[in-house]
Amino acid sequence: MKKLLDDPENAVEDSLTGFAAAHADQVEVHGLGGSGPIYVSRPGGAVSGKVGLVSGGGSGHEPLHAGFVGDGMLDAAVPGAVFTSPTPDQIAPALQAADGGKGVLAIVKNYTGDVLNFETAVELAEAEDVEVATVVVNDDVAVEDSLYTAGRRGVAGTVAVEKIAGAAAARGDDLAGVKAVAEKVIANVRSMGVALAACTVPHVGKPSFDLSDDEIEIGIGIHGEPGRQRIPKASATEITRLLVEPVAGDLGLAQGDRVLLFVNGMGGTPQSELYVVYGRARTLLEQRGVTVARSLVGNYVTSLEMQGASVTVLRLDDELEQLWDAPVNTPALHW
Repeated sequence: MKKLLDDPENAVEDSLTGFAAAHADQVEVHGLGGSGPIYVSRPGGAVSGKVGLVSGGGSGHEPLHAGFVGDGMLDAAVPGAVFTSPTPDQIAPALQAADGGKGVLAIVKNYTGDVLNFETAVELAEAEDVEVATVVVNDDVAVEDSLYTAGRRGVAGTVAVEKIAGAAAARGDDLAGVKAVAEKVIANVRSMGVALAACTVPHVGKPSFDLSDDEIEIGIGIHGEPGRQRIPKASATEITRLLVEPVAGDLGLAQGDRVLLFVNGMGGTPQSELYVVYGRARTLLEQRGVTVARSLVGNYVTSLEMQGASVTVLRLDDELEQLWDAPVNTPALHW
């Protein structure tokens, strides 16, 4: 194993220390050096009179979630250990830090540990008079159940949920309204991914699963979970078809639909190859009579250094399109 680390056991805190220094104008990292529970918030604290947004999960998926703290998106994020859910004692102060007096929306990816720990943290925050609503993201069409979750996993579609719900909060929606917007995104977003090579968790020191040079894994998760089928290596066109068809079919895309097409890198794939996948995916959607109205390509929900990509499609309406276009200023997403 070769990684740019000093001590694998300190990988998350060392990374967050650099992240805090690089983006001190946008984020504040709490709890470094053992000073308390670790979480990330806006440096000025909660925005008064605005619904707060909090998300979190295991580290190793950067820039998710800490990279999306800032104007127009999250108010706080909670990073756990690598591929490990954050604890309730981390999540609860993040919920409190995001409360500007209008309540807080917790955005949770559908993994058993995340769901249970957020539930406990919400109870702790509510005991401190913080009103919290919760949505669960479950956009991965590859599985119904897995070792990590009951039901579908939450993967790259989480970016769309956080961006669009964040815009709804920024325009002044109340907590019920922000939750309703988030749920509309969840109902209309689907994803599926592929791995060309597995990743290595720093403190484990070996690949998460075995994949030979002439194989690829279709339907992988973002924690190094193996996928729904292992097949011989194939062309970009064929791989993209194996991702787009299940997504489009599950979403029930029809001629005339407008969508956001998001091609996400898993951490170890060049941007040039992501654009190849994007081009193939766009062609497949257009052949169905679907209009690709908005696009996003890059590494936003990674799995350490895994080679691979995922395709996410969000069906748009006028409201979702306007909220996607609304200004955002975070370390990892800004326009």
